[in-house]
Amino acid sequence: MDIDRIRGQTPGLKTVNHLLASGSALMPEPVIDAICDHIKREARIGGYEAAAEMAAPLCGVYDDVARLINATPQEIALLENATAAWCQAFYSLPLKQGDRIITCQAEYAANYVAYLQRAKTHGVIIEVVPNDEYGALDIAALELMLQKPAALISITWIPTNGGLVNPAAAVGALARKYKVPYLLDACQAVGQMPVDVAAIGCDYLTATGRKFLRGPRGSGFLFIREDLIEAHEPAMIDHFAAPWVEAGRYELRKDARRFENWENAYALRAGLGAAVRYALDIGIENIQQRAWGLADYCRQQISEIKGAKLRDVGQQKSAIVSFTIEGLQPDDAVSKLGKRGICIGSSDPDSTLLDAKARGLPTVLRAAPHYYNTKADIDTMIAALKEGL
Repeated sequence: MDIDRIRGQTPGLKTVNHLLASGSALMPEPVIDAICDHIKREARIGGYEAAAEMAAPLCGVYDDVARLINATPQEIALLENATAAWCQAFYSLPLKQGDRIITCQAEYAANYVAYLQRAKTHGVIIEVVPNDEYGALDIAALELMLQKPAALISITWIPTNGGLVNPAAAVGALARKYKVPYLLDACQAVGQMPVDVAAIGCDYLTATGRKFLRGPRGSGFLFIREDLIEAHEPAMIDHFAAPWVEAGRYELRKDARRFENWENAYALRAGLGAAVRYALDIGIENIQQRAWGLADYCRQQISEIKGAKLRDVGQQKSAIVSFTIEGLQPDDAVSKLGKRGICIGSSDPDSTLLDAKARGLPTVLRAAPHYYNTKADIDTMIAALKEGL
């Protein structure tokens, strides 16, 4: 990996020591160029005309995303963010009174409130898989829970509040064994580690462009397994998702684009495609090795700060590092580091409420180095924390 070239193609590094890829990573120049070029084309010839002129490469983004996760283009829908993608899948499921939704302790708030809404409106039952001794979803416990019929397994692969990596593929094996639909939130996973939907065994997967993939905000995607597409009626449709073929009839598209609508931000779509191609050119395995290595280094350095406590759990840990420092308020730390040109973040308990309550977590500091970072970037942050900011 040519780090000097990669850093040179990341203009944001000239102004900030950015250690928060779990929030919104720095875009590389090819992504910025793809977005700006399309915006300029729209300004020059018009929005409709620009979309028509660039129809082939814009359509190619489906191929790019499919290649990234080992899917087919017809299994991909491009949405405005990961939550929109997740909701399109979740709200298309015909859940009814008494149906069991099985989720994980580290589930993300946006997903869990959707479960609660359908518990309120449809009478579904939410059940949470306990964690194993290392803090990850307990596969043996999940199998016991699957001895009774379940309508859905829906989990977050990597939570927002730390480095845990839940056993997504092991969950997929059980989902297939017991023939239970499986929805995987891969928002924090895509872009920092290999993602293979066939190997995982998920039926649906959602992700964003802005995090470790280094794409623009306002971009995301949904994967839905091809043999399930036609069984799903989206909760909301328009004439792109379902052409109006007769006065009293519409026909849903045969591919995953039935979950899209007619209007979208083509410039951001171009940026998403550029981000995927950029990551694939570097190599996802190479990205994982470097990003996770930097995160391990970060944990080691944090452990040497007086009063610091690492909050990550699980045997396998990702490029998100969560921690607290005695006497240091996370919001104050984030603000003061920001004034010194160092960007990290914090995660409030209500973003992962079940996990926070179970582990007694306060608001935690969150650093997420990516492959474009260096150990020197981390050392600068550590020095500021040791100085008390």
